Amino acid sequence: MHASLSTKDKPYWLILSHSFNQDGQASSLTITDKLPYLLEHGIDIAVLSGVMGTHDTRFPHFQLLPWGPSGFGFDMRQLMRQHWGRDWRYKFVSFFLSLFLLPFIVIERLLFGLQSQASWAPPAVFRALLLIRKRRPAVIYSTGGAYSAHLAGYWLKKLTCITWIAEVHDPMVVAGTKQNRNVRMVEKLEAAICRDANLAWWFTDEALNSARKRHPELSNRGVVILPGVERLPSDAIYQRSSQMVIAHFGLLSDSRSMQPVVQAIGSLLEHKPELRSTLRVHIYGSAIDGKAKAEIARLGLDELFISFGRLEYSPATGKTGREQVIDRMYQADCLLLLHGNFEACREYIPSKFYEYLWAGRPIIALTHLNPQLDQMLLERDSYLAAVDHPEDIISAIETSHTDWQEDRLRMPTLPAITVKQSVANILIKLSNIN
Repeated sequence: MHASLSTKDKPYWLILSHSFNQDGQASSLTITDKLPYLLEHGIDIAVLSGVMGTHDTRFPHFQLLPWGPSGFGFDMRQLMRQHWGRDWRYKFVSFFLSLFLLPFIVIERLLFGLQSQASWAPPAVFRALLLIRKRRPAVIYSTGGAYSAHLAGYWLKKLTCITWIAEVHDPMVVAGTKQNRNVRMVEKLEAAICRDANLAWWFTDEALNSARKRHPELSNRGVVILPGVERLPSDAIYQRSSQMVIAHFGLLSDSRSMQPVVQAIGSLLEHKPELRSTLRVHIYGSAIDGKAKAEIARLGLDELFISFGRLEYSPATGKTGREQVIDRMYQADCLLLLHGNFEACREYIPSKFYEYLWAGRPIIALTHLNPQLDQMLLERDSYLAAVDHPEDIISAIETSHTDWQEDRLRMPTLPAITVKQSVANILIKLSNIN
């Protein structure tokens, strides 16, 4: 037993990540891409996660179901969908599972009113305490997206006094958000991170500044560390064709809508109708959002905007959804980055930005109130416009199309932001704090 305890030469870290090893999930990639570099630094690790990702065999990996009925039902439906798709088995079992859990879900919401995955924290704490009893870790590392990992990290910090480090995805607290029990829980949890974590890091300057204003006690234990992503391996080769393809990857919604692009292209075609035959927008990972779909129909642009939806594992090629997405990134003429138009954009950088840098293709970006992101894009010679400035969007698309016609698209020259850099920064900051 004593031989397996964490030592200075061979530290042992316990990692809490609900969405670990989920194909294509940004909150998963942020942690899974770091693990080879942590192992490279001689750190032993164990991971506690939810059940929806792939089981990892490189180290102890314990996959846990939430104890609450809503979280349990959600995770079970995701598991069934992964194994069965949406066939009759999924529909049959899902219906009776939902029927059975319904009264318990109503009771849970009346009593607690928290997001479904909050109930993953109790089993994570229980399992972590068993691991800690057998082999006391040097560090407990909690990471988003679902806040249940941070909640478990906080409880374990209080119970064991082990060093706790927290990786905060996106802003946890957004000014002006309508109050409810779940929002109040998030606010309390952010306060706990700022007060009790030995080291906490955010992905943007503004997110850290906002958290520090709310909680000055955070002091120098709060830092900014850009997450980066691992290099995207692909054998796909870019080939210029008779049409310029602008490709967008990721979810679309009313707050991150394709509508400004649709309107800009509609206006552009009024003056340059010849662009209709040479310009296409390909959309991966999501259906076209409702506002954009209505605008496409109104302007008659159906053939210009093509949605491929979420790419799943392909038996024909043996490639995962993420691998196919990466190929499409390398093959696009330009990559479209939609930041959104909501308040949290001040404190948020889309994870796709880091993936785009590895693809090495020109970026057309519509951003909102984020000088840090704007500066990073300008340094990489991107086609940049504010999402609420229609004329700038038209100019960015028109300029990129002209450059494409003349075969002189602006190519990013700075290197991508690597996960290796991110891990090195974490270790340096942790060493400084200690």
